[in-house]
Amino acid sequence: MARILIVDDDAAFRGSLAEMLQDLGHAVLQAEATDAGLHRLRTEDVDAAIVDLRLPGEDGLAFLRRAARISQVPCIMLTAYASGGNTIEAMRLGAFDHLTKPVARAALVETLERALRREADTPDRDQAAGAPPAAREPVDGTELVSSSEAMRQVFKRIGLVAGSDATVLVLGETGTGKELVARALHRNSGRAAGPFVAVNCAAIPAELMESELFGHVKGAFTGAVSERIGRFREADGGTLFLDEIGDMPLSTQAKILRVLQEREITPVGANRVQPVDVRIVAATHRDLPAAVKEGRFREDLWYRLQVVPLWLPPLRERLGDVLLLAEHFLRLLGGDSPKRLSAAAARLLLAHPWPGNVRELRNAMERAAILSHGTVIDVEHIGLQTPAAPAPGLDIDWDGPMELAVARVEREMIVRALAATAGNRAEAARRLGLSRQQLYRKLAEFDLD
Repeated sequence: MARILIVDDDAAFRGSLAEMLQDLGHAVLQAEATDAGLHRLRTEDVDAAIVDLRLPGEDGLAFLRRAARISQVPCIMLTAYASGGNTIEAMRLGAFDHLTKPVARAALVETLERALRREADTPDRDQAAGAPPAAREPVDGTELVSSSEAMRQVFKRIGLVAGSDATVLVLGETGTGKELVARALHRNSGRAAGPFVAVNCAAIPAELMESELFGHVKGAFTGAVSERIGRFREADGGTLFLDEIGDMPLSTQAKILRVLQEREITPVGANRVQPVDVRIVAATHRDLPAAVKEGRFREDLWYRLQVVPLWLPPLRERLGDVLLLAEHFLRLLGGDSPKRLSAAAARLLLAHPWPGNVRELRNAMERAAILSHGTVIDVEHIGLQTPAAPAPGLDIDWDGPMELAVARVEREMIVRALAATAGNRAEAARRLGLSRQQLYRKLAEFDLD
């Protein structure tokens, strides 16, 4: 039997959850606000906490931040309002997991069991190290936006690794948001006050790459009329983002490997090494294992880069994010008076394959906002190629409510995924970018269970 603290201002939900935990043999403590929950954590023996994000007064993130100064008890965050920002922040502050409401009983029980196992294996839990400071919220449109389970797993991993200096390799097709992930890692790290320096390795000529990255001394080569400190030293104390590292010349790859190992550089023409304090985040859309086999990428560098790999799914594999992102971009462009999509325009966006991924969608929304004179964006303003005919059996009222059209597409995708996996729900959920719990909820919602 464990003692579980529930912090939630919804009395009905709190009572239902307490009853379920008691049925499992646990003792339950309850609180309806952050201060009350912290008081119980401070004065009573607690083995795990289940905390709602939205609470009166200070929210669940404040609970995590303050609880870390009291105890290392594992905290499971629940929210009906999941976003990239609060998922990353919750994990960064030490949440054991971040689940979305309504949460299936099986999912919560499984998560709680894992939390209790970790609690049992963690020595000296009362020696709290204190919580990290609050992360700075992005104000320049660089936040990560998604409602898909696949991207929520990315957000969780960002939160888990942001506080370390481990090298991160971000993989994904062009336009999926790899630089936004790198910026989120920097923004939520202890280096947030330091510089974030981005380098596009594909855009730098091979003969200039070494000077661009490591700098050079005056007179090192023809044209070197002054000293250049290079991108590594520009990023000292912060984060260096090496975008498209798969296009880096082999000669430079060897020097990058040394920097990763020794944390020191030698500027071109210099005879002394200089230490650098940088966190490396690399990204590529290339198939690096294939490049290694073909001799275009160093195998030792490939292994050194993937300390923490992050894979970003293409937009076509997370259909539910298309309209969410489109509306997000329109809000960024329109401020207090954003333009809205017509039903026909929304239909076009959902039918488009998005080979350029999120970047293509953002450009399409910017173009449409400029070309539309009124408050409504229609098909002719978006400027995409006419999509292929809808898949057979996809019977949608394209002129009806958008919610119904999206629900019909979701239902069809679930049916097709189950058929392709011979009814294997775990594999179908993986293909759809959903958790099994989310798939179960969808099956019940669409009367497919």
